[in-house]
Amino acid sequence: MKNFKYLILLSFTILMSCDKDTENPDPEVPVEIEISNEVAVKWAKLSLEFIYYQPGKTPTTVSRALGYLGLTMYETAVNGSIKYKSVASQLNGLGELPKPTPNLEYDWETAVNAGQAYMLKNLWQHSNKVYYDRVDSLEKAILNSRTLIIKDASKIGRSVNLGREIAQSIYTWSNFDNGHLGYLTVFDPTFTYPAGPQYWTPPINGQSPSKLPMMPHWGSNRTFVKANSDLPVPAIIPFSKETNSANFKEFQEVYEIQNKLTQEQKEIANWWGDDPSETTSPPGHSYNIAIILAEKQKTNLFKSSAVFAKVGMATADAFVNCWRYKFTYNSVRPAQFIKQFIDGRFVQFWPEPPFPAFPSGHSTQASAAAKALISEFGDNVAFDDITHVNRPKDVLRNVEYKKRSFTKISQTATECGISRLYGGIHTSQDNIKGLDEGAKIGSNISNLNWSK
Repeated sequence: MKNFKYLILLSFTILMSCDKDTENPDPEVPVEIEISNEVAVKWAKLSLEFIYYQPGKTPTTVSRALGYLGLTMYETAVNGSIKYKSVASQLNGLGELPKPTPNLEYDWETAVNAGQAYMLKNLWQHSNKVYYDRVDSLEKAILNSRTLIIKDASKIGRSVNLGREIAQSIYTWSNFDNGHLGYLTVFDPTFTYPAGPQYWTPPINGQSPSKLPMMPHWGSNRTFVKANSDLPVPAIIPFSKETNSANFKEFQEVYEIQNKLTQEQKEIANWWGDDPSETTSPPGHSYNIAIILAEKQKTNLFKSSAVFAKVGMATADAFVNCWRYKFTYNSVRPAQFIKQFIDGRFVQFWPEPPFPAFPSGHSTQASAAAKALISEFGDNVAFDDITHVNRPKDVLRNVEYKKRSFTKISQTATECGISRLYGGIHTSQDNIKGLDEGAKIGSNISNLNWSK
């Protein structure tokens, strides 16, 4: 009899142990509905594909678009979550958004679908019809799929309407951030360059054929979070051409690295290069890492939308702040300094972009994105970055695009930052200050009150 009671007790203990991860331990506490992230991921992927083909595609305009797309996805889906809550009232002048009607049912995948389609087409209004058709095609396919599953025309209809209303409100807000249709005026012919050896001037053979600066006024744009626009401009090492000065040593380091680049360093430089003419630029790379992690971790609709919102807004604010810093100092890049004061024959590994050096845009946005991702996943996540795996070999530089493997999310920011030294287009201080500022920017996004 004792053995029988023991077996019953043991069986009950095992059963409770097995069930504790699948059942709510407290019936009074509601459980988050597990909705697949399939719709969120499909739209995130199409957004990057769509943006790739758009005119005026620059790191600045791409980051802005991803910020609004991610926010729209989150603010639509969050209405169905019991864990996450809207952050709209915490953002820089957005305020409250349309809400679902109480006591009526909505399909959140349908709502997200409608909002993403609206936002994507409106953020780039000068696209080729072929790309709009791709947006319409995905929207229709998802809507048809949800209609077959839900079988309630009223529920589908109000879900579509809510998604579009939220997107329309966020889009209206976006029109007044000073970046609206910014892709139409990428280069500024009226910009006056400051004169002197400490100031940047456009390179002869750079990344862009234009000899004009790229969006020198982007730093005056409204950030998503006011705390980011309130961050002070970081200090720069005072310019000096004296060989024993801290400034000279910064450029000397770049020169020495360039003279003995390893194959691994070349691969890192290429992997994180993200030339906008060939990729979706650095913020697109960060958004794709968010996609990779969302798929790997099998996050639900709500968590995935939070990931895309945080990464999108973090990279967007990173480029606003970084551009404010860049055009405060208009600092010289390595090739110009090295040719003038160290070695007139110097040629860097990676082509120079059309804007000043300090701080590194790559470092700033990668660090901001890493902070955003860590806030949702933690840092200790092993994954493969496959963003450029299918790109053809760079024959000129003898570099193949092979996946990069990481054991921590923070390693992506570190490697992205150092890649610019390997490319020969940034100094250590550009990288370090970028990483520092990006971490502050990403933290300000992550530290919003996202949870109920």
